[in-house]
Amino acid sequence: MAVTEIFKAIGLAVGQLSDPRFRKVFFMGIGLALVLLIGIAAAFVWLVGWLAGDATSIPWVGEVTWVDDLFSWGAGLLLMVLSVFLMIPVASAITSMFLDDVADAVEAEHYPHLPAANRVPFGDAVRDTVNFMGVLIGVNLLALILYILFAPLAPLIFWTVNGFLLGREYFTLAAIRRVGRVEAKKLRRRHMGTIWVAGVLMAMPLSIPLLNLVIPILGAATFTHLFHQLVSDPRAANIQYPPR
Repeated sequence: MAVTEIFKAIGLAVGQLSDPRFRKVFFMGIGLALVLLIGIAAAFVWLVGWLAGDATSIPWVGEVTWVDDLFSWGAGLLLMVLSVFLMIPVASAITSMFLDDVADAVEAEHYPHLPAANRVPFGDAVRDTVNFMGVLIGVNLLALILYILFAPLAPLIFWTVNGFLLGREYFTLAAIRRVGRVEAKKLRRRHMGTIWVAGVLMAMPLSIPLLNLVIPILGAATFTHLFHQLVSDPRAANIQYPPR
């Protein structure tokens, strides 16, 4: 397991966090995530109000008109709580649409002699983002059961699960630009232990407010470095690397 490479990659990524290109992706991801969550919340509250109707008949009480308001407010409060929990995976997934820009910035700064990378087509990026968002949200919602059953181990479960997902996604994103989807999967399987550990280190700050919103960008930068460090035979990946 390439532990040294992991910490070297993280250090290089942290050192570039002030890059304006990183900030652009950060604000785009947060803004779109907020818009999406607000839209979902508004649609859900409207749906609950529509299903409840304007008036409801209660036995021995008669017709009341405040039940729909009660349901709507209850749904709104529930969604506010869920939004806090879902903000991270949703922001992470949406930001992943723009992480090519982060990888470009990393390579321009640290690997300037590399040829231009293959940009992932926008349609593929959207599809990957939707898939990633679905997996992130679904797995994290299912993990709530484990958090309840094994409450003392909840942080460890959270880091392990999200570390696997984040590592898998961000390494694939970094590799696919250089070697294509098929070879990226082969490299991911070959270095799964290292990728998982690096992903766990990315997942640990997810429990820290505000800092967790930077993780998608830090993860993309880290795994871009990690990809270049793990590919020991540039010719096998058809990449012309600068001398180290």
